[in-house]
Amino acid sequence: MSRPANNDNEMPFTLLNYRLLLVGIVIIILGFVLMSGGGSGDPEVFDANEIFSFRRITLAPLVALAGYLFIIYAILVKPKA
Repeated sequence: MSRPANNDNEMPFTLLNYRLLLVGIVIIILGFVLMSGGGSGDPEVFDANEIFSFRRITLAPLVALAGYLFIIYAILVKPKA
């Protein structure tokens, strides 16, 4: 019985994969930064327009989701031989 070739010397990720992972992490961090803020220094003041703005409710989660999808792509991409 022949054994399959053992390619233990090859790394599963290349430099391209690591760079793409880094870009994905930056996109996720940007999404969470967009979600932050909206608080008030006075606990008696509640500004619903600031907290429930388009940026925090819609844009930021979509940016974070795009970052996670980009990381999945970065993991699955195969380098060109």
